[in-house]
Amino acid sequence: MLVCTTRADTRNAVREWRRQGETLAFVPTMGFLHEGHLSLVREAALRCDRVAVSIFVNPTQFGPNEDLSTYPRALERDLELLEKEGVALVFTPDADEMYGHAGGTFVEVPELSGILQGALRPGHFRGVSTVVTKLFHIVQPDVAVFGEKDFQQLALIRQMVRDLDFPIEIVGHPTVRETDGLAMSSRNVRLTPAERAAAPVLNAALDAAEEQARREPGVTVEALEATVRAILSGCALGKVETVDLLDARSLQPATGPLRQAIVILLAVRFGQVLLIDQRVVEPGSASR
Repeated sequence: MLVCTTRADTRNAVREWRRQGETLAFVPTMGFLHEGHLSLVREAALRCDRVAVSIFVNPTQFGPNEDLSTYPRALERDLELLEKEGVALVFTPDADEMYGHAGGTFVEVPELSGILQGALRPGHFRGVSTVVTKLFHIVQPDVAVFGEKDFQQLALIRQMVRDLDFPIEIVGHPTVRETDGLAMSSRNVRLTPAERAAAPVLNAALDAAEEQARREPGVTVEALEATVRAILSGCALGKVETVDLLDARSLQPATGPLRQAIVILLAVRFGQVLLIDQRVVEPGSASR
């Protein structure tokens, strides 16, 4: 497994694989890997000859009062896990390698950057779209795999790829959960024991809404939102930041009877840790 810290070394390795006619799948991460990340790597391995992973805690997607300095890091452990998965290349730049040469150019998807989580975290998605664009140019993959837990991020990247004509297939992979239903996240380790015990309330609220949609034909979006909020409000340790029920394709607000797929997006804060989760719900049947 190649471990590259520079853009030049990464491009040289990819150029050689291209010369040999091999295809490349890519999984961008911020490290501190868990089973959710590894499931993305396995999905990538099914789609191409080689897999590349980036590990970079991107400073431009953190706000001034967010957790950049405390974001968990475990590079040596991460490299061991990726080598066991048969990853061909890991790109591990520092901030100077990624941005030291930059002149202030950024990439933004305006209609998706300022809503939902973007409204809670101004500038976050501009940082995401800019760093993903840079990584795509450096790694030049055929396929890139992202988790569906970050549903807004996935939608934003798909639109960016369409709008800017990147020759890359974007693959969404289902959310991977702990045994108690909590969506896997690198931030989970920062929860206190009491917060960790309470955090599966996000999944419980999503399960309840999905079951209600299955059980009650013609249920309204407003009724589903009421169910979600009622369950979340019963958790004293969680501060609800947002509950959004949106058309799953357009991410526009959904109202009235449930007639087509919606996505329920949750953001709940436990202490200093903001947890997110999502569920696509379809009329009359469970989805995922």
